Amino acid sequence: MNIRYVLGMVLISGAGFLVGCAEEKESTAPPPPAPPEFADKHMPAGWWTDPKIMAEGKEIFEGVKNIDVNCSSCHGKDGKPVKAGARDFRKGERMKLYSDSVWLWRISEGVPNTKMKAWKSKLNEEDRWKVMTYERNFGLPGMAYDVARQEWVPVADLGKPAPAASAPASAPGAAAPATDGKPAEPAPAKGGK
Repeated sequence: MNIRYVLGMVLISGAGFLVGCAEEKESTAPPPPAPPEFADKHMPAGWWTDPKIMAEGKEIFEGVKNIDVNCSSCHGKDGKPVKAGARDFRKGERMKLYSDSVWLWRISEGVPNTKMKAWKSKLNEEDRWKVMTYERNFGLPGMAYDVARQEWVPVADLGKPAPAASAPASAPGAAAPATDGKPAEPAPAKGGK
């Protein structure tokens, strides 16, 4: 057999192996909004930081509480997927695209055209919230979904108003901002004239 042929086959096989083992690229498109039956469902108050709830969520995630449910068999015990196509919970920027309602919806109903199946027949709603509380710690530790702000925020900021956006600095000669509904007046010229 020709040595070039053998070397070529080894190289092609090695390249195929590396491509097959490469981490799957996830979509950066935001998920669709939760359907009406899930849109108004949100994490129970105080659960984002409750250590007992997180511990129960871990037991569910790892299949300890219910042998028919083992999230870690696809998503990995540390949130790093062990099966192709499973969501990587460690990617915080990707996970921020999911509101708590959308996340609950996906756990409950599954994800079409993927291997993620519906878990609502195996887990009651309370347990689905618990597992989500645990899963969130992989990519969004210390964060909670703020319903009013419709974004993930540090737990300490949960329920607080969003910080006011700072006003841009005015350029010399620009109009001063309007106040009390009155039109803006021109800024004084340089030198006070």
